[in-house]
Amino acid sequence: MDSLEVYLVGGAVRDRLLGRDGGDRDHVVVGATPERMLELGFRQVGRDFPVFLHPVTHEEYALARTERKSGRGYHGFTFLADASVTLEEDLARRDLSINAIAQADDGSLIDPFGGARDIEARLLRHVSPAFAEDPVRVLRIARFAARFAPLGFTIAEATLELMRSMVADGEVDHLVPERVWAELQRALAEPAPQAFVTTLRACGALARLLPEVDALYGVPQRAEFHPEVDTGKHLELVLEQAARIAPGNALVAWCALTHDLGKGVTEASLLPRHHGHDAAGVALVDVVAARLRVPTEFARAARLVCRWHLLAHTALTLKASTVLSLFDRLDAFRRPATLEIFLLACEADQRGRLGLETRPYPQAHFLRETFAAARAIAVRDLLLPEDATGEAIAARLQLARTRAIRAVGKPPESAPT
Repeated sequence: MDSLEVYLVGGAVRDRLLGRDGGDRDHVVVGATPERMLELGFRQVGRDFPVFLHPVTHEEYALARTERKSGRGYHGFTFLADASVTLEEDLARRDLSINAIAQADDGSLIDPFGGARDIEARLLRHVSPAFAEDPVRVLRIARFAARFAPLGFTIAEATLELMRSMVADGEVDHLVPERVWAELQRALAEPAPQAFVTTLRACGALARLLPEVDALYGVPQRAEFHPEVDTGKHLELVLEQAARIAPGNALVAWCALTHDLGKGVTEASLLPRHHGHDAAGVALVDVVAARLRVPTEFARAARLVCRWHLLAHTALTLKASTVLSLFDRLDAFRRPATLEIFLLACEADQRGRLGLETRPYPQAHFLRETFAAARAIAVRDLLLPEDATGEAIAARLQLARTRAIRAVGKPPESAPT
């Protein structure tokens, strides 16, 4: 491979400068042709432009290329990838300066757009005005904010202004649902998913892509239960807690994101109370899931958290039969993993309140214990007559499980709801 002019680019270089473990190692090849790459044993995988897999390491090697806007949306591009494209031209097409740094074989950096300086300054800054040509970059910047906000990164004001103009020009309206969901799901697994939401809101994209979430901002809640008052701020705090309680778990964060959508449609005359928001929010969860073509697992879990999270919060005051009913509604006996996702999201909700972030959530422990006790009851352990009907067996099983739940006992105090 010595005959190729190859540079390590993108995230691997950026993360090394940040002192982080690098993920995928991507390379750009300058001065080569597809035919030459194939002669050297590389396997071509790119459809829109030449990308190749190394015959030994299977790392990606892309020919240096340029992009030109040819239509609306992120598909509206034409590409030029031939031996005449320079390394700087390839770097110039990238989104952020911190992603536009190349590293040569000897370790030296090629950094024509000041990416290393921006890493030192903890700044997310666009490389060129061509940034505005790709609406996916609005989502990518928000996702990078979710990843790097804990390290102190902020978005350059000029970049934020460019993002606002992209929204105003209607570019984000051309994003396909699958791409929105792909970026959203990745952002939800980042250390600060709330930064994804606040970034989209700052540039106006939240109202276009997730209007049901945007509607939560400015809606008040009862201050005695929610010192942060604003429902949108509560959502940010819940997302922050979800990332702490279940780091990297996009499913829990998705449930956190959508659990209170019903508060956005509460009648103004009822505020700051939100009676019935749990039931009202289910239809909105379904609307968002359908619009973004969310996977079934995510759509189902979000519906359950939205509808039943208040029961979890009041678990220590519920009758044993109601606790069992909650498990049945969650289909927990057939899908026990659902209960854990549900409890993690509910804990994030309870802790996502200003000044109450470290308050214990004994409800989760109680529900785990009672579920274990109820699940331990098997039909074969029941004393049943030989001619017992299916209905009779089910009733006896419910009774035995209710007794098992009751026998667990409750902690002396319940956290307020």
